[in-house]
Amino acid sequence: MNVLERLMTMWNSHDFTLATEVYADDYRGLDVTDKTLVRGPSGVVRQLERFYSAFPDLVFHPEQTIVEGDQVASYWSARGTHRGSILNIPPTGRRVHVHGISLLCIQNGKILKGVHLWDMAGMLRSLGLLPELEKRAPLDAISLKDALTICD
Repeated sequence: MNVLERLMTMWNSHDFTLATEVYADDYRGLDVTDKTLVRGPSGVVRQLERFYSAFPDLVFHPEQTIVEGDQVASYWSARGTHRGSILNIPPTGRRVHVHGISLLCIQNGKILKGVHLWDMAGMLRSLGLLPELEKRAPLDAISLKDALTICD
């Protein structure tokens, strides 16, 4: 199993013991969306615990991945039910569906660096805290997946 498969297994099984298999001891990560700095596998575990306490059924789906040498760009989506507090937002019981991108640097079979960006506005819309966007062409005529697929 390669590092990306182990990453998805860890994210979706909520098995935090896998963090040391997936992330390097000196891992450095940045969650651009909420300006969180993450250091080492233990920092990853703390970050994931925060998300899973808010969305206990959170599941990630890899949508598209590009690998070039030791660099990975992964476009993913995630779904879950808001059952706990996150970002000072009390549980709503609503289902969320968000998209994100992770840029990773792999070294010696582990993730050494990561930059993650996810759609917080989409999450807030799913929770009923932001209004829906008005539909506009051409995006209402093309799926997001088709729009972001640059090569077949």
